Amino acid sequence: MTSLTIESIYTDGACTGNPGPGGWGVVVYYDDGSVHELGDRSPQTTNNRMEMQAAIAALQFLDASGQSYPITLFTDSEYLINCVTKWVKSWKKKGWKKADGKPVLNQDLLEILDELNSRKVRWEHVRGHAGNVGNERCDAIARAFASGKGLSLKQQGDISPSMPLGIKKELNVTKVSENSPNSTIINEDTPVTDTLVTEITMIDSSINTTNNHDREDIPRFDRVTQLRSLVETLRIADEIAEKGYLITSSELADLMDVHASAVTSRGDEWRWRNWIVSRVRREGNQILWEIERGDKQEEA
Repeated sequence: MTSLTIESIYTDGACTGNPGPGGWGVVVYYDDGSVHELGDRSPQTTNNRMEMQAAIAALQFLDASGQSYPITLFTDSEYLINCVTKWVKSWKKKGWKKADGKPVLNQDLLEILDELNSRKVRWEHVRGHAGNVGNERCDAIARAFASGKGLSLKQQGDISPSMPLGIKKELNVTKVSENSPNSTIINEDTPVTDTLVTEITMIDSSINTTNNHDREDIPRFDRVTQLRSLVETLRIADEIAEKGYLITSSELADLMDVHASAVTSRGDEWRWRNWIVSRVRREGNQILWEIERGDKQEEA
């Protein structure tokens, strides 16, 4: 089986009341565009604990993969990032006491996070509810579990709608826990080979890559969230085109929600949805691109 590389992981936590029933969600992105999702719930917890639990699940998944290649972990919790990258060192030295002498909250989870964290993990803050696909999906998973509803989670081998290529994969899955029937982790003892996704190309990414049957399996709220995220992405693209801004390959990849290599491998000019994407010039190590509305070019 071809080994896949984890490129980034998104995490989020949610709580209906603080404290109250909570849930967490994780979305793992691989280098071929496939995704793997995790989620679970707690009957009585806090929002911060769910943020931490999501990060723990993500780091455990990364550790189980055996991957040595560095990844970026995205979270909308600045508190979580500060705990893991700044405050935990001081708290440990002080015997898990804060500056005022009071015990550090959530020490049990912080100790696990500190043990799992490593230099190969780059922690990065992402603004919540701002149209970021990974963050929005994690939020939807976390809130669904917090509400006790749960939802269908994508398994390794499912291709993200915005990614260029889908291939058949051999999956090894097992349940994370009895309380989370939809959550999966890699298990070498249980091969599953029944996931087949349709091969598509990025240039023709305006074609719907999810068939009607699959979309019916996604809760309506998640479908609406995806549409809102798409509309925001298209609005940003329209503004960039209208103002004549030049953007780098990495910025264009972020806009299209693909890996940067999927941009640079397409040549000097190609079509993406409503726009013609053209290579303008190179500045240092960056390639600059221009996007123009294709329908306006046709009218001219």
